[in-house]
Amino acid sequence: MEIKSKILKGDKYIWGAFFGLCLISILSMYSASGTLTYTSDDIYDPIIRHAKFLVGSVIVVFVVHYIHYKYLRLFGFPLFIISSLLLIWALFFGEKLNDASRWIIIPHTGIRIQPSELAKLGVIILSSYFLAKGQNEKGVSTNAFKKVLIIVGTSCLLIFTENFSTAALIGLVSYCMMIIAGVSFKKLGILLLLVMIFVGSILGTAYILDKKYPDSKGGFMKVMHRANEWNSRIASFFEKSDGKKSFEEDTNDDNYQEHHASMAIANSNGIGLGPGNSQERDFLPQAYSDFIYAIIIEEYGILGGLIVMGLYISILFRAYQNTRRCTQAFPAFLMMGIAMLIVFQAIINMMVATGVMPVTGQPLPMISRGGTSVMITGIYFGILLSISRYATIENNSNNSKDEEEIPESISAPNPNLKDDI
Repeated sequence: MEIKSKILKGDKYIWGAFFGLCLISILSMYSASGTLTYTSDDIYDPIIRHAKFLVGSVIVVFVVHYIHYKYLRLFGFPLFIISSLLLIWALFFGEKLNDASRWIIIPHTGIRIQPSELAKLGVIILSSYFLAKGQNEKGVSTNAFKKVLIIVGTSCLLIFTENFSTAALIGLVSYCMMIIAGVSFKKLGILLLLVMIFVGSILGTAYILDKKYPDSKGGFMKVMHRANEWNSRIASFFEKSDGKKSFEEDTNDDNYQEHHASMAIANSNGIGLGPGNSQERDFLPQAYSDFIYAIIIEEYGILGGLIVMGLYISILFRAYQNTRRCTQAFPAFLMMGIAMLIVFQAIINMMVATGVMPVTGQPLPMISRGGTSVMITGIYFGILLSISRYATIENNSNNSKDEEEIPESISAPNPNLKDDI
């Protein structure tokens, strides 16, 4: 234990949640990646590839959690600029999958990068910086509020045409950060109204134009066609044909994923079929990614699903506890932003897999297959641990004796967070 405490710094519960998710990821991917073995000469190739990314993520967490959180703000603006340029490149020259251009392939390497993952990190760091910098007696200055809107709005506009759910996730997390930071409810209310009008206008225009010009798929019409797909998914989720419930409908191309995800959950009978005994992994598209939670429930039952859910919720809970021990605004906002990003994405994935919301393409953080996602999530955990390691000891009067040790008992938290920028 003493060796661990000297090497692995920061909140031990966050470390536990991270390694727990890694273990679940290996077990789940070994079973859920069955369809990938058909395209590989080696049946173990998919799980070995995923394990390599998990090992890389562990290394990333270890390195990042040794970086003082004050230096993290230096990466915000470069990440925002680089991700914005990559998003623009992906729109025109990116690799297409399911009619969406979300990936960039590095020439001569075969490595794929998803720029939206970099955008998430850049937006959260910059938003935390400006919200901390703009703290005043009334909450957040108007100038800081405008800067956050520009940062968030730019990234969301570049992302939403190809990945509406990711843009919505970034917007939701940023909005919650503004609430936490103290932006006035008047500004937040106006912002929410404007966003609803904008999204409604896009969806309405998409529906009209797609009906009028169904064969036009290029340029502006491509954007409208993608937007109309969102309309279709929402409509099919809420309005079942002939008044039937979803499980009463015949399986077709439109509901294939939802039906097989429901079949996987039903197969569990509440207690699960046992590791490696999934019956739907060869039929459920993206069983190793967007719908891996359905496979987890199928094999490990309701208890397994609750354990996974509990790990994510514990991350948010521990982040909140650590922010109450912070004496500066920047690390507190950054920690809550990162924690909400991880947990909200996990909740969206689980809601889709269990049929609670329309299908969208959000992977389960640290568990689903994906190189960029796994590595970036490793950075998220590294940041959480860095803040829990450094920011929470700054209100300890004895931190000069041992700046690396997080004190076991902390005095009452200071409700007036100050800017440390």
